[in-house]
Amino acid sequence: MKIWKRVLLLLLVVMATTAGYYGYSFYQFAQNIQEPNIAPPSGGNPTKAAEIPEWDGKERVNILLMGVDRRGMKNNGLPRSDSMMLVSIDPTGKRYDMFSILRDTYVDIPGRGSSRINSAIVEGGPELAMETVSQFTGIPVDRYVITDFEGFKALIDAVGGVEIDVEKNMYYHDPTDKGAYDINLKKGLQKLDGDKALQYVRFRHDATSDYTRTERQRKLMTAVVDQMKNGTTLMQLPTILKEVTPYVQTNISSMDMLKLSSLGLKLNTLEPGNYQLPPMGMFRESHRAGSVLVPDVDQVQSFVQEKIAPPTETSEQPVGEKKSSTQN
Repeated sequence: MKIWKRVLLLLLVVMATTAGYYGYSFYQFAQNIQEPNIAPPSGGNPTKAAEIPEWDGKERVNILLMGVDRRGMKNNGLPRSDSMMLVSIDPTGKRYDMFSILRDTYVDIPGRGSSRINSAIVEGGPELAMETVSQFTGIPVDRYVITDFEGFKALIDAVGGVEIDVEKNMYYHDPTDKGAYDINLKKGLQKLDGDKALQYVRFRHDATSDYTRTERQRKLMTAVVDQMKNGTTLMQLPTILKEVTPYVQTNISSMDMLKLSSLGLKLNTLEPGNYQLPPMGMFRESHRAGSVLVPDVDQVQSFVQEKIAPPTETSEQPVGEKKSSTQN
């Protein structure tokens, strides 16, 4: 009997130590990534986690994900966002919707005039980027996550890579950085490490250019979410957090991160909403300092509201996309 008591006590000590280790790792991660290490505030005061109303875990939460290219940036410079994705999470329905925002979308940037939407972060940091996306989509956005090329690669490597069916051979020579960001992928199902995964989501030399690129980004994001729910990956969480910390910035509070992490394990990752903004047929092409997409903002906002509405039996059907207008 004494032996079993000792075994039980040992197990309890191990469990408590493990829980403490995981808890401390998460706490350190949450604190460190709230520092403006990627996109320092520009102009006005930054939106700190403590200033955002605490999420009650029941209302829909909208998070702006931004991938930035910091190559060649000087200290305290604000990088232009290479990709923007709005993730809207419904905790009641246990589902989430991903809206990829085409970076050449020409919108009104509050207080700055009209420009490409990916320039908002350069004009006023992540705060202005959130305000611009909120104005464009018609839904509140007050939380963001930013990472750069190296952070993306670190995340993929830390989770052990992701399995992706690469739809075709992809090759592109990037003249910057002595070829460090060249793209060279072969068609077929394969496990991509961080370097290859970055190549996959950056490739845009298709007939439909950025449209197909953002589709690949959503495809890979879904694969990462699935991978993160894997039991083995969860065991590696402290190592994963340590690897990506230098490359991530957010204003999400530690408490909200815990709630979101818990919710993430329950989300339906098999059928996420997967959309492009502006959708085909809801913009026209124009030439204003280069080729841009001028959206019909009212149509876009109606589209977003339709997609995030709770699904019903009659509404759960694919919605076809129309071809875009080519008016200048």
